[in-house]
Amino acid sequence: MTFYFIEMIQFDCDYCEGAHPLIMELLMATNMEQTALYGTDIYCDRAKEAIKRAIYSGGYTGAEEPAVHFLVGGTQTNTLAISTLLKPYQGVLAPATGHIALHETGAIEAWGHKVLTLPEANGKITAAQVEEAYIAHYTDVSAEHMVQPGMVYISQPTETGALYSLAELEAISAVCRKRELFFYVDGARLGYGLASPDADFTLADLARLTDIFYIGGTKVGALFGEALVIMNPAIQRDFRYNIKQHGAMLAKGRLLGLQFLRLFTDNLYLEISKGAVEKAMQIKAVLEECGVEFFFNGSTNQLFPIFSTEILNRIEERFKLDYWRPGEKEGTHCVRICTSWATRQENVDALISYLREVLK
Repeated sequence: MTFYFIEMIQFDCDYCEGAHPLIMELLMATNMEQTALYGTDIYCDRAKEAIKRAIYSGGYTGAEEPAVHFLVGGTQTNTLAISTLLKPYQGVLAPATGHIALHETGAIEAWGHKVLTLPEANGKITAAQVEEAYIAHYTDVSAEHMVQPGMVYISQPTETGALYSLAELEAISAVCRKRELFFYVDGARLGYGLASPDADFTLADLARLTDIFYIGGTKVGALFGEALVIMNPAIQRDFRYNIKQHGAMLAKGRLLGLQFLRLFTDNLYLEISKGAVEKAMQIKAVLEECGVEFFFNGSTNQLFPIFSTEILNRIEERFKLDYWRPGEKEGTHCVRICTSWATRQENVDALISYLREVLK
């Protein structure tokens, strides 16, 4: 039997490739070393210190020292963090389009916690909405018969590439502390958010404002892996017990530590993120030049242009895009164009050339 493979350039996702070559080099160079297991090895220790240095060098001066834990994937990290922090009768406030609400197969609910969704704008919620939801619960005469909000979950950047400004993060943090709600930030694409030309926040700001957040590796250069950073001392103790109970403690934990050690050496994490965002902005400039409208006008590695059926069909003859949703106008479609740390300039040039051809 003969198989025929048609090569198509992919712009549909930011984790189609393996890992950054420098990570692969380090993994291979240490492959035959014998180390301690379950994340207690020297490489995990060094990676944790590297992440802490990145936080402190950004201006963090808080009394709480970060506690860093390495996990394999985003859904695992979200489930672990949320189910560990919440009491059995509590739920988590989140945007209606948040990853935990739509793309985790009910993982949060499977662990016994309801996702309490709020209306969103480009994936974002506001401090006022959090305050309103809190007051609505506690002023209801039937409050004790309903799920109690115990946490606020957001993504930075959001599912549509929008960024929370520093002022917005500070406002949400203030409400959470006032109302004793945990504040958790999903950073699956955090590198691309930090690299955005519109970003006015830092790792130090996340450390200062949240109880817990994670630094995404799977989508930003690693083979797999997320670094969960716990800032609230009250939830740091015995956290590894929860990791093990959730089946999230990798036996060969050094595979995670090595990757984050390399990502946080020589500023690699931010540099490769900048490369992805710069390439996305090249594509965006051409789309704007051709008069294309956007579902959301973002500045990270994700673009959401709107094409007619005819134009989309022509583009998809050569390039794989991610279908997002029907456009508001009949016969139009919103798609996602996604760059990554691994996107090659020649592929960007090919897409740009073809876009100019079909959109002229």
